[in-house]
Amino acid sequence: MRIRRLPDGVINRIAAGEVIERPASVVKELVENAIDAGATAIDVIFAEGGRTLIRVTDDGCGMDPQELTLAVERHATSKLADDALLRIETMGFRGEALPSIGAVSRLSIVSRPPGAETAHEIRVEGGRLAGPKPAALGGGTRIEVRDLFYAVPARLKFLKSQRAETTEASEVVKRLAMAHPDIAFSLTGNERNLLTYPAGTRDEAGFRRRLGAIMGREFTENALTVAEEREGVRLTGLAGLPTLNRAYANMQFLFVNGRPVRDRQLTGAVRGAYQDTLPRGRHPMLALFIDCAPEDVDVNVHPAKAEVRFRDQGLVRGLIVGAIRRALAAAGHRASTSLGGAALDALNETAPPQAAGPADAAHYPPAPQRQPYAMAGLAEQAAAYHAPLDLPAAAPSAAPRPAHGLPGLAEPSADARIEEASAQDAGQVARPLGAARAQLHENYIVAQTEDGVVIVDQHAAHERLVYERMKAALARDGIARQPLLVPEVVDLDETAADRLIAAGDELADLGLVLEGFGPGAVAVREVPALLGKVDAKAMLQDLSDELGELGEIFTLKEHIDHVLATMACHGSVRSGRRLKPEEMNALLREMEATPRSGQCNHGRPTYVELKLADIEKLFSRR
Repeated sequence: MRIRRLPDGVINRIAAGEVIERPASVVKELVENAIDAGATAIDVIFAEGGRTLIRVTDDGCGMDPQELTLAVERHATSKLADDALLRIETMGFRGEALPSIGAVSRLSIVSRPPGAETAHEIRVEGGRLAGPKPAALGGGTRIEVRDLFYAVPARLKFLKSQRAETTEASEVVKRLAMAHPDIAFSLTGNERNLLTYPAGTRDEAGFRRRLGAIMGREFTENALTVAEEREGVRLTGLAGLPTLNRAYANMQFLFVNGRPVRDRQLTGAVRGAYQDTLPRGRHPMLALFIDCAPEDVDVNVHPAKAEVRFRDQGLVRGLIVGAIRRALAAAGHRASTSLGGAALDALNETAPPQAAGPADAAHYPPAPQRQPYAMAGLAEQAAAYHAPLDLPAAAPSAAPRPAHGLPGLAEPSADARIEEASAQDAGQVARPLGAARAQLHENYIVAQTEDGVVIVDQHAAHERLVYERMKAALARDGIARQPLLVPEVVDLDETAADRLIAAGDELADLGLVLEGFGPGAVAVREVPALLGKVDAKAMLQDLSDELGELGEIFTLKEHIDHVLATMACHGSVRSGRRLKPEEMNALLREMEATPRSGQCNHGRPTYVELKLADIEKLFSRR
């Protein structure tokens, strides 16, 4: 078969297949163009899932007749002042969006720049241009896309339902609205208003209001401010508390220089930042904005501009991990306010209670499975590394006491209680977690605050306290290594072996000492003592894969933290232990002083706070 040049129409339809994947792709390209045009208000109409009509109207700078004609030619753009593709300061830059849309739909553009006597319109149908001609428009630009994919009907078969396509378009508008709180956005579908975001300010308060409108008030009430800068890269935004989490990562929003991105390395950094604070399989809520010099990031690596590549990926990853961890540490014992609401909702339910098993089984799911390459028993390790809270010895079981002389009342089921608030307790009631008043079912501490009640899971809380102590000791004294009597030689492919050897210094800091042993082979000489007996081949393969995928070692760090967490679990105050009032108050005070004490090592909340006003509503007092 001889080589031939494809017709322009086919070339345009192939380009459209890369840029215009679905109706939401059209919305993204057109709204980004409106943002680049300096618009302060952008209105989107999206009819029948985008199949019949997509209309985007803005009040931006507009185009004159000559620019209109040029705008629908491939690779014609106003967004590159020169040919420097490594200095992109706009949302778009390739000049492919409008000609690609015009190749597969019936496209019309009406535009009027400031000071022009009239607007002008052009039409493109299946790649054929008509116009420009005078038209009516007050200012800015209006773009209509009708009968999308009529020129390539095979693409219509791959579209989803109208509801699914409309939802995807809504997500596109939401993401762009998050990054530009100073622009008003609206989305209308099938004559029904779907989204309306009025213009705000481009400061921290404006971003918080816009994020609250999109992600919900619950998020902004339980989110921590993130604001750090390192070597010219600035990170800002909001990161949700660990106890505010979701089953999927669809509430994680990342932006680079105002551009929404989905980047595996950035999401990997988020995972590392929330390590040991989330339940397995759960994801945090957050919106983070990375701003850096345009030449430090390459946005020209994906047709839809959904991925980016940083000049110094390690710097950005370290900035994300460090900033989020410091924000979580500064939050101390703080937990999500939604926990109290969930508890009150449970109290309001009228369904009959289900049969419950033992208390420990009901409230403590089994610890996450250990990695397959760790075999050591933890009982002996817990004894060696145990760093418990300095609590007095447990009080012996007290004999039943009379019920204050009240006739006909049996002894309550509480395992322990505090009769009255002493003068010494008065100051503790004003503390964030209040003063201990009782211990219920030998596991739950009930504390009184100035405006509510706090219920603490004593085992989960003490588990976090012990874990943080152990981590601090490990950071201070280093990771103990266990030399192997006979070095274990592991055969890998040469690329995997080279990655591990290049990361040898970092691995040595984590207690894993290895060296090259010929092409594609690595000799393991020392392993972290915490891991005990290990499957070296499985561990090295996991580490190599992770280095290739993310560029950083998470597996070994996570596994060491997992061993510490399990040891802390075994060395903590157990469920069923009775505590004296001074023991309970000591636990509350140390929780207030310990970072991340709002959740245990497995991500479960350590306490729930109920406000007095909400409790009074349960009893119709307000």
